[in-house]
Amino acid sequence: QVQLVESGGGLVQAGGSLRLSCAASGRTFSSYTMGWFRQAPGKERDIVAALTPSAGTTYYADSVKGRFTISRDNAKNTVYLQMNSLKPEDTAVYYCAARNRLYLTIYSLRYDYWGQGTQVTVSS
Repeated sequence: QVQLVESGGGLVQAGGSLRLSCAASGRTFSSYTMGWFRQAPGKERDIVAALTPSAGTTYYADSVKGRFTISRDNAKNTVYLQMNSLKPEDTAVYYCAARNRLYLTIYSLRYDYWGQGTQVTVSS
Protein backbone atom coordinates (compact mmCIF):
# COMPACT_ATOMS: atom_id res chain seq x y z
CA GLN A 1 0.00 0.00 0.00
CA VAL A 2 1.24 3.47 -0.91
CA GLN A 3 -0.14 6.73 0.41
CA LEU A 4 0.44 9.92 -1.55
CA VAL A 5 0.17 13.46 -0.23
CA GLU A 6 0.42 16.43 -2.57
CA SER A 7 1.39 19.94 -1.59
CA GLY A 8 2.47 23.18 -3.21
CA GLY A 9 -0.69 24.26 -4.98
CA GLY A 10 -2.08 27.76 -4.75
CA LEU A 11 -3.01 30.92 -6.59
CA VAL A 12 -0.52 32.44 -8.99
CA GLN A 13 -0.62 35.03 -11.75
CA ALA A 14 -0.18 34.07 -15.37
CA GLY A 15 3.50 33.73 -16.18
CA GLY A 16 4.35 32.68 -12.65
CA SER A 17 5.70 29.42 -11.26
CA LEU A 18 4.75 26.80 -8.73
CA ARG A 19 6.37 23.58 -7.60
CA LEU A 20 4.15 20.72 -6.58
CA SER A 21 5.44 17.97 -4.33
CA CYS A 22 4.06 14.51 -3.73
CA ALA A 23 5.33 12.64 -0.68
CA ALA A 24 4.87 8.88 -0.73
CA SER A 25 4.81 6.42 2.12
CA GLY A 26 6.24 2.94 1.87
CA ARG A 27 9.63 1.42 1.25
CA THR A 28 9.11 0.60 -2.43
CA PHE A 29 8.70 4.12 -3.81
CA SER A 30 11.78 3.70 -5.97
CA SER A 31 10.09 0.89 -7.89
CA TYR A 32 6.98 2.89 -8.82
CA THR A 33 6.26 4.83 -11.97
CA MET A 34 4.87 8.19 -10.93
CA GLY A 35 2.49 10.48 -12.72
CA TRP A 36 0.88 13.88 -12.37
CA PHE A 37 -2.65 14.33 -13.63
CA ARG A 38 -4.99 17.29 -13.57
CA GLN A 39 -8.72 17.78 -13.70
CA ALA A 40 -10.48 21.04 -14.45
CA PRO A 41 -14.17 21.55 -13.60
CA GLY A 42 -16.39 19.66 -16.02
CA LYS A 43 -13.45 17.95 -17.71
CA GLU A 44 -11.81 14.56 -17.56
CA ARG A 45 -8.69 13.81 -15.57
CA ASP A 46 -5.76 14.05 -17.96
CA ILE A 47 -2.11 13.15 -17.78
CA VAL A 48 0.30 16.03 -17.32
CA ALA A 49 3.60 14.21 -16.88
CA ALA A 50 4.97 10.84 -15.87
CA LEU A 51 8.31 9.41 -14.84
CA THR A 52 9.68 5.87 -14.63
CA PRO A 53 11.26 4.54 -11.41
CA SER A 54 14.81 5.29 -12.53
CA ALA A 55 13.75 8.63 -13.98
CA GLY A 56 15.17 7.40 -17.26
CA THR A 57 11.97 7.96 -19.21
CA THR A 58 9.58 10.87 -18.98
CA TYR A 59 6.35 11.84 -20.67
CA TYR A 60 4.79 15.28 -20.99
CA ALA A 61 1.46 16.30 -22.38
CA ASP A 62 1.87 18.57 -25.39
CA SER A 63 0.18 21.41 -23.55
CA VAL A 64 2.93 21.55 -20.91
CA LYS A 65 6.07 20.61 -22.85
CA GLY A 66 8.82 23.14 -22.31
CA ARG A 67 7.07 24.64 -19.28
CA PHE A 68 6.70 21.79 -16.76
CA THR A 69 9.35 19.43 -15.43
CA ILE A 70 8.73 16.22 -13.51
CA SER A 71 11.45 14.85 -11.25
CA ARG A 72 11.84 12.52 -8.31
CA ASP A 73 14.05 12.03 -5.30
CA ASN A 74 13.88 8.38 -4.37
CA ALA A 75 15.84 8.98 -1.17
CA LYS A 76 13.07 11.32 -0.02
CA ASN A 77 10.18 9.31 -1.48
CA THR A 78 9.05 12.43 -3.29
CA VAL A 79 8.09 13.37 -6.82
CA TYR A 80 7.95 16.96 -8.00
CA LEU A 81 6.28 18.94 -10.72
CA GLN A 82 7.95 22.25 -11.48
CA MET A 83 5.51 24.46 -13.36
CA ASN A 84 6.78 27.57 -15.10
CA SER A 85 5.14 30.11 -17.40
CA LEU A 86 1.77 29.18 -16.01
CA LYS A 87 -1.34 29.98 -18.01
CA PRO A 88 -4.98 30.36 -16.93
CA GLU A 89 -5.75 27.12 -18.75
CA ASP A 90 -3.45 25.30 -16.34
CA THR A 91 -6.02 25.91 -13.61
CA ALA A 92 -7.12 22.54 -12.22
CA VAL A 93 -6.84 20.15 -9.34
CA TYR A 94 -3.52 18.35 -9.71
CA TYR A 95 -3.21 14.74 -8.60
CA CYS A 96 -0.19 12.59 -7.97
CA ALA A 97 -0.46 8.91 -8.92
CA ALA A 98 1.69 5.82 -8.51
CA ARG A 99 1.90 2.67 -10.56
CA ASN A 100 3.77 -0.47 -9.58
CA ARG A 101 5.30 -1.01 -13.01
CA LEU A 102 8.61 -0.17 -14.61
CA TYR A 103 7.11 1.48 -17.67
CA LEU A 104 4.87 4.50 -17.75
CA THR A 105 1.42 4.95 -19.16
CA ILE A 106 -0.77 7.97 -19.81
CA TYR A 107 -3.97 6.18 -18.78
CA SER A 108 -5.28 7.08 -15.35
CA LEU A 109 -7.03 3.73 -14.86
CA ARG A 110 -3.66 1.99 -14.90
CA TYR A 111 -2.37 3.83 -11.86
CA ASP A 112 -2.81 2.04 -8.58
CA TYR A 113 -2.62 4.81 -5.98
CA TRP A 114 -3.75 8.44 -5.90
CA GLY A 115 -3.29 11.46 -3.73
CA GLN A 116 -6.09 13.72 -2.61
CA GLY A 117 -5.21 16.48 -5.07
CA THR A 118 -4.03 20.05 -4.75
CA GLN A 119 -5.68 23.08 -6.34
CA VAL A 120 -3.73 25.22 -8.77
CA THR A 121 -5.36 28.46 -9.87
CA VAL A 122 -3.75 30.74 -12.43
CA SER A 123 -5.22 34.21 -12.75
CA SER A 124 -4.99 36.25 -15.92
